[in-house]
Amino acid sequence: MTEISDNGVFEEVPSPFCGVGTDDLAIKVVGKVVKVIKNGCRVNTPAFEQPIGDIRPRVEGKKVSLKVAIDRAANLLRKAQLPLFGGLATDVNGMRETLALADRTGAIVDNMNFEKALRNFRVVHDSGWINTTLAEVKNRCDLLVVVGCDIEALFPRFFERYLWTEDCMFLDDPGHRTVVYLGKGPSGPASKSPSGKPAKVLACPNADLPEVLAVLRALVKGNSLDITGVGGISVGELQRLAMQLKKARYGVVTWAAGAMEFSNADLTVETICQMIKELNVTTRCSGLPLGGKNGDQTSYQVAGWQTGFPSRIDFSAGFPEYDPYLNSIESRLADGSGDLLLWVSAFDAEATPPTTRLPRIVLGRSGMKFEKEPEVFIPIGTPGIDHSGHAYRTDNVVALRLPKLRESSLPATSDILAAIEQALQET
Repeated sequence: MTEISDNGVFEEVPSPFCGVGTDDLAIKVVGKVVKVIKNGCRVNTPAFEQPIGDIRPRVEGKKVSLKVAIDRAANLLRKAQLPLFGGLATDVNGMRETLALADRTGAIVDNMNFEKALRNFRVVHDSGWINTTLAEVKNRCDLLVVVGCDIEALFPRFFERYLWTEDCMFLDDPGHRTVVYLGKGPSGPASKSPSGKPAKVLACPNADLPEVLAVLRALVKGNSLDITGVGGISVGELQRLAMQLKKARYGVVTWAAGAMEFSNADLTVETICQMIKELNVTTRCSGLPLGGKNGDQTSYQVAGWQTGFPSRIDFSAGFPEYDPYLNSIESRLADGSGDLLLWVSAFDAEATPPTTRLPRIVLGRSGMKFEKEPEVFIPIGTPGIDHSGHAYRTDNVVALRLPKLRESSLPATSDILAAIEQALQET
C-alpha cells in the first residue's frame, strides 16, 4: 500500500505504465513536478515525470471553461450518427464510463493497441490457451523461454521482479533458473542470473519464428525430422530445448504479441499455445503473454465483463456487436462510415488521435499537441498521478490500486465522460 514518508516521499507506488505491476517506486512530488527517486526504469520514469502542460480545455484551439467544452462535446455527439470511440487508454472507471457513453450514443469502440492484441485474441477465440500469472512465474518457474522479444527493453524490471528474486516459495535457489531466448536476443544483462550465467540465445530473424516454432513443437511431440536446421538454428539445439521443456518442473513460454511484426503472427502464437498444451500431458508448462501498456489490458478487461467482448464493439444496433475486422477505427476512418471521433488517452501525451476530416473530441493527458487542433480538447488527469484509480497488469488477475500523488486540478476521465453523458440527458 502506498504511504508517504516523513520527508514527503511516496513509498511503494504502483505503476500503470509498465504492464508488469511494478509497485515499489519511490516518488517525490514538489508542486506539480513528479520525480522518481527510486526503482525507476526507462519506461516508468519518463511516464511519471512527463511534465504537466496547459490544464485549460480548448474549443477549436481557443481556451474555454470546462462547462463550455463539455457542452460542445455533447452537441457534437448529439448530431453524430455513428461516433467512433478510440484510444481508450484510461483506468477502470474511465473505461466503464466510455462504454456507458458508447451505449447511449450508439458508438463503435476500439482500443488503439487492439490490432496487435488480436494476435493473441484470435488464438483465444479459436482454441484457447493455458496461461500463468506473474506470481506463479516468481514462485515456480524453473525454465523461461522468451519468444521473439527483448523483454528488458519492453519491460525493464521483469527479471529483477519475477525471476532473480530471493523470496521464492517453491524453488530452493531461484538463481538456478534457466532462461532461453528464441529469436531476438536480449539487449542488456538483465536476463543474466545472479551467479553470472547468461541466457541461452537461439537467434533467428523474427520472420523465421513460424517455421522454428513448428519444428520445436514437432520435436516436443517426439516426431523425427529429416532436416538439419531451420532459421539458422540447428535441429540439435531445438531438440535440446524440447527436452528442457519436457523435463522442466514448471516451464513458462513468454512472448509479446506487439513485437511479432510478421504476417500471420496469430498462427505462431497458436503454435506456442498448442505446444504448451501438449507439454502438459507429462509436465507443467504455461504461457505468459506480455503487454499492458497505455491501459490496454484494463480496457479489454472492463469491456469483457461489461459486454463479453474485448474491443471493436458496435453499439449502434442498441446492443453490443463484436467484429474484430469491420469495427476497426482505422478502417472506419478509411471508408468514411463514421462521422465523429472521440479519443481517450490519459497515460501518454504522445498517444495522439489520427488526423481526420471528422470532428474530434479529445480527452488527453495534459501537454498533448496536435498537427490539427481538434474541435474539443479537454486535458485529463493521469490515473496514479492526478487521481486515484485501478489498472490491470499484463496477467489480468490483479487490478493495481493507483493512488493520487499531486494536486493538479485535472479531472478524471470518468468524471468528464459522465458530465458529457449528463449534458446529453439534459437536452
